[in-house]
Amino acid sequence: LTLALTPQLLEACRRQPHKLRVGFSSAPAVYGGTLPECGTDTTALTPRSSYGAQKAACELLVNDYTRKGYVDGLALRLPTICVRPGKPNRAASSFVSAIIREPLQGETTVCPVSESLWLWISSPATVIHNLSLAATLPAPGGASSSTLPRRSATVGETLETWRQVGGQAARDRVTHQRDEGVEKIVASWPGRIDNQRALALGFVADKRFDDIIERFRQDDMEGRS
Repeated sequence: LTLALTPQLLEACRRQPHKLRVGFSSAPAVYGGTLPECGTDTTALTPRSSYGAQKAACELLVNDYTRKGYVDGLALRLPTICVRPGKPNRAASSFVSAIIREPLQGETTVCPVSESLWLWISSPATVIHNLSLAATLPAPGGASSSTLPRRSATVGETLETWRQVGGQAARDRVTHQRDEGVEKIVASWPGRIDNQRALALGFVADKRFDDIIERFRQDDMEGRS
C-alpha cells in the first residue's frame, strides 16, 4: 500500500500551483546487511525485508521529486515508537512496546529476541514533536532523508530499566521465547546512527528511558482510568 500510494501522492503534489512540503515517514528497516559501526543519513540503503524495501523505494521517489524541484520533500526515518497504546500487532517491532505496556497492566508478554540486540526508541510525544517541526523547517540542503534522534539501548538494558521503574514483579511478567523471523529482522537494523545532522536541524530525542515509561503511565494509562 505504501509503495502504491506514494507515487500518486507525489504526482498530486507536483500538479499544485505552489511547491508543497511533503513529509514521508520512513523507518530504520531501510538499512540492513553489513553496516558500518556507526551509520549516517547517507549510508547505503540495503533493506532485508519487504517493508524496508518499500520504504527505501519511497524515500528515493521523495528525493527524486525534490531534486527535480517538484516538491519540497523530507523523508524522516522514525525510531521504534515506545510505548504505543493498544495491543500487540504483527509488526516485528511490536514487542518493544509490549514488554513494557502489558506488564504495566498486569499482563504477561513474550520477548522474542536476544537481550543483546540494539533498539532505537522514541516516545510518541517526541515523534509528534519532531514531525510537527519538520513541517516548519526550510528546504533541506543535499540529501532529503534524515534519521530522527532516538534513545539507543539493548533489549536487556531496556528490561533492566523497566525492572528499576516497575519492580521485579512486573519484570517477571516478561518471558523469553525466541522467534527467529522477528530476531532476524530486528538484528538487520543498525545499532548506531550519527544523528548530528538531525540534531542540527532542531530535532530532539528523549533524554531518559524511564521518562518514556512514566509518560505512558500518565498520558495513556491514567487517561483511561
